[in-house]
Amino acid sequence: MRISRLYLPVPMETGAEIVLDEERAHYLRTVLRLKRGFELTVFNGAGGEFAAWIGACHREEVSLTVGEYRPIDRESRLDVHLGLGISRGERMDLAIQKAVELGVGAITPLFTERCVVQLDAERKAQRLEHWRRVVWAACEQSGRNRVPEVLEPQDMDAWLPSPAGLRVFLDPYASLSLRKLAPVGEEAVTLLSGPEGGFSDAERDAAVAASFIPVRLGPRVLRTETAALAALAAIQTLWGDLAA
Repeated sequence: MRISRLYLPVPMETGAEIVLDEERAHYLRTVLRLKRGFELTVFNGAGGEFAAWIGACHREEVSLTVGEYRPIDRESRLDVHLGLGISRGERMDLAIQKAVELGVGAITPLFTERCVVQLDAERKAQRLEHWRRVVWAACEQSGRNRVPEVLEPQDMDAWLPSPAGLRVFLDPYASLSLRKLAPVGEEAVTLLSGPEGGFSDAERDAAVAASFIPVRLGPRVLRTETAALAALAAIQTLWGDLAA
């Protein structure tokens, strides 16, 4: 039987009792329909995971008893930072969810010239919280015990100078493929992927000026969510843990 996993961003140690907040209590009690005595796995993003058992389980309270610590590491040896052009609704959620499954280390949502999503300060905070919850759920599903960071959305021009390692951006007009590249010295890659309308000529020029290398993913033009995920899978296959 599959044992459910639950992300709890709180300090943990063997023998501790944790009373769940209403959201997580509802999830275990109503969605998963777990009962008193059921086993699950919990993690707090600091690395490793713990066995846990449900203690109280009723409308007023759901609590867990934390058991044995398991020093399990499922992280890629390759540190990948994804700069992702903001796209609409489910497309952005899908790209973030699957990027986590593919081992991304950090994600920065980016505003670009052809970005169709406009966010004021309130909506930006709401979307950031939503994207972080997408990441938490993807970690629960995929078995990751470290939670990738979703950084504050920012303009692409402001972000370009900051990334480290091998810098690549996806460009259907490029002539170079990922196979021709490799991280040098440090196992870090920054991947820049555009929004639904792609990059403008000025943005391509700015990326190249910031030492990003344009690469293409075969002969077909891919949708924004497909391109980022295909590139991550290729990067992990070439240099990361999918090559093992």
